[in-house]
Amino acid sequence: MGAMLKSLFNSDMYKKYVLCLNMVNVTVSVPEDLRKRMRRLKHVNWSDAARRAFEEEVEREERLAAAETIKKLREASPPDWNSAKEIRRWRDAR
Repeated sequence: MGAMLKSLFNSDMYKKYVLCLNMVNVTVSVPEDLRKRMRRLKHVNWSDAARRAFEEEVEREERLAAAETIKKLREASPPDWNSAKEIRRWRDAR
């Protein structure tokens, strides 16, 4: 029985079920023409498509923010600063 439960908890079906328990609803406005075109494509899971698009945009924005942070750190660093030398210095100090 233990192996069966372990298999169930690791299954994609279970993960999707748990994921659905943590979902919230979001309302999205689209032009009427687009909505009509979407209705013709009944095989498309629009919630999933929107979820993926939201995830991609969030990841893109997070990467941009990280790049901006790195840029600011580089600008604040002394011009002769060498990351490899700094890492070596910290490792040797252990």
